[in-house]
Amino acid sequence: MPKLLKENGLAWLLMLSGVGTILLLMGSTVYTIIMQSFGYYNMTGESGFTLQYWAENLQSPQMQSALFYSVKVATLGAILSIIVAYPICLWLRNEIQGKELIISVMRIPMFVTGLVAAFLYVNIISYHGVFNQFLMFIGVIDQPLRLQNDSFGWGVIILQMWKNIPFALILISGAMNGIRGDVLDAASNLGASKVRKFFSVIVPLTLPAVQVAMILIFIGALGDFAFYSIAGPRNTYALARLMQVTAMEYAEWNSSGVIAAIIMLTSGIAATVITLAIKPFTQKKGEVK
Repeated sequence: MPKLLKENGLAWLLMLSGVGTILLLMGSTVYTIIMQSFGYYNMTGESGFTLQYWAENLQSPQMQSALFYSVKVATLGAILSIIVAYPICLWLRNEIQGKELIISVMRIPMFVTGLVAAFLYVNIISYHGVFNQFLMFIGVIDQPLRLQNDSFGWGVIILQMWKNIPFALILISGAMNGIRGDVLDAASNLGASKVRKFFSVIVPLTLPAVQVAMILIFIGALGDFAFYSIAGPRNTYALARLMQVTAMEYAEWNSSGVIAAIIMLTSGIAATVITLAIKPFTQKKGEVK
């Protein structure tokens, strides 16, 4: 027993340099943000506890619009990424010539920074961009369409999908490839069609991976800055963009801390909701027919 405790203590001591540094940096950042949102650590003026900044931001139409827009884009980006990833994962389960090359190409977005992708996308859909020129060339339209910075946020949603589908593919493919062949064979022997096998066997067994992918994609999309700044609408801020403007342009660091806290709180709520919504389907039980 003493030897085991000694070994465990040594292991924790070796981990302390890495884990301790991460916890210190994350903890100090979260602590500063929370304290600033309640009136402490002011850049100018006196510091002291107050709920003024929370009250002002929660009642602000601009803040409410930014929250709704960011949650909408993050939700649609996560859901659509998962929907697109599923059939691709099913296709990649088969023996395909050049499969490794296809997978490598699909992972390219993971190595392209968001800022570069946003500028590339805007150039493609711009008034005189490649997309409009192609539509005019084939005679679909007579004059270019204005597709940049749409008010709904489809441009940002498409960019979020482009960036996150490869990530969803990795998680869902790993779970799908872990399904044993005899499980699918048993379903076929019991008379299940391909559609029934997908919804009754494959989907339930891959839902834990879907849960992780959806949470991570949502959180990443909610706090994204590059896509919103370049391809987002001009009449609505995203939360990350609003936080940057509030802090850097208006020097209202306490209000910026409130926005940062709202981003973290929204991420936590979304992760809880996604987990509670998906968990019952991963534990589905019924009679064998």
